[in-house]
Amino acid sequence: MKITFKLACAALAVVSTLSAQTAAEKPADKAAAAAPATAPMDKVSYFIGTRIGGDIAQNFKSQGLELDLDNFLQAIRDQFEGKPSKFKEEELTAAMEAFEKVMVAKQANKAGEAKSSGQKFLAENAKRPEVTTTPSGLQYEVIKKAEGPKPAVTDSVSVHYHGTFVDGKVFDSSVERNEPASFPLQGVIKGWTEGLQLMNVGSKFKFYIPSDLAYGDEGRPGIPGGSTLVFDVELLNIVK
Repeated sequence: MKITFKLACAALAVVSTLSAQTAAEKPADKAAAAAPATAPMDKVSYFIGTRIGGDIAQNFKSQGLELDLDNFLQAIRDQFEGKPSKFKEEELTAAMEAFEKVMVAKQANKAGEAKSSGQKFLAENAKRPEVTTTPSGLQYEVIKKAEGPKPAVTDSVSVHYHGTFVDGKVFDSSVERNEPASFPLQGVIKGWTEGLQLMNVGSKFKFYIPSDLAYGDEGRPGIPGGSTLVFDVELLNIVK
């Protein structure tokens, strides 16, 4: 996880936001009122600050970190005013390398805790008679049987799904969006690739996917590393 990359993305996103909003607000009629010669830069500047600052603040708070606002704001002001850096480049590089090591260790600790919790959940879940555990560690139960064909690993499928963590918190759901998802079986997490090949078109399964068959220790946005995932899946069709 590189915080520097995330901050750069936050800044670049402001440009896209401003461009999109400007395009959306442009009148279709060329006879519309001409654009103003000037803009209230105090409000424009504040708007940009809220967007960049909001993203950075949310990022740091979500990871339990505190940003040194005095030095952060001084660095921005120094850049705009063309002043030399307060610190030597080698000092900043060493600081960021140390920071990234701290963040990697922190992420690894959280992933380890999540993985341990998930393993306990799966161990108990495996005792239920309606749950089947495959050699890979994937667990599933059949909610609704069907007689349709089964997809091959090289197929693409259309599905409805509802994804939660083991505590029941929803992280993604095509059902809630009321929009089925289509994708190749080789383009998803291992637990899905394996599980969907067990299903007949028209059937509904519930999958319990250990982190090693999901997003691993790194996770992804909205899914912490080490997370065991639970999916209710309905196989709608094999896409040709």
